Amino acid sequence: MLVFSYAPYGLAEGLKLSGIMAILFCAIVMSHYTHFNLSPMTQITVQQIFRTMAFMAETCVFAYLGMAIFSFKHQFRPAFVIWTIILCLTGRAMNIYPLSSLVNQFRDVRIPRKTQFIMWFSGLRGAVAFALVLHLQLDDEKRHVLITSTLIIIMFTILCLGGSTLPLLKLLKAERGLEKGLTLSKTQTEGKAVDADQLTDDEWRISSRKALKGFTRLDAKYFIPFFTRKFTRQEVRNAHEEMQRLTSQLYSEVHSDLGSDDDEAESKL
Repeated sequence: MLVFSYAPYGLAEGLKLSGIMAILFCAIVMSHYTHFNLSPMTQITVQQIFRTMAFMAETCVFAYLGMAIFSFKHQFRPAFVIWTIILCLTGRAMNIYPLSSLVNQFRDVRIPRKTQFIMWFSGLRGAVAFALVLHLQLDDEKRHVLITSTLIIIMFTILCLGGSTLPLLKLLKAERGLEKGLTLSKTQTEGKAVDADQLTDDEWRISSRKALKGFTRLDAKYFIPFFTRKFTRQEVRNAHEEMQRLTSQLYSEVHSDLGSDDDEAESKL
């Protein structure tokens, strides 16, 4: 998983292309196909490993962004920064609203206006924007102006837009609608793998294909069966039982350790 995730990035960088875009599309494809070749227990294990690695990488990136504020030579151009923020917001609106309207023509579950507004409002800039500006080959003055402006835009979007996203959700009362309409992970809940019975039940596949349209139907009919393996119901059942056993064992060990610590604290008191 790690090798095939990193290989497109290394190949793109070697060809002087965008490694960030390469790894983005690689992640989309691997999430759609490679993920389902793993057993349910391995799906959970891999997800937890990648979540931990992602959290560590994100922490390092934000630490680097914080140090960049004091380590780079800055040239602040207020008009340039203001116009850049306005154009970023305008460009995001010109992408989200027309594309959402187009996508709604082919979706059974439509993207409502509130969700579209939240998608526009929560467009944060971060590590990708900073990494791209560092790769620009320009003279020193232009490079310092762009780096300074990018850092200001990152801080503005993260602190102002990101910090006010949750209050905006509560104001629009859109939290429940988002929970019903969007799935943010391949796990339906924390520690629960995708129900792989869907990948083994041929009757479900045949009946579901009839309701699908366009590329989704083509994907379900040809690509998914070709790129993913089938699990027998017994394999799925055994994996779920093993995962429940391990979860129960871990919970009992943690609970017993917490109980022993409480008893020790009480004895000291």
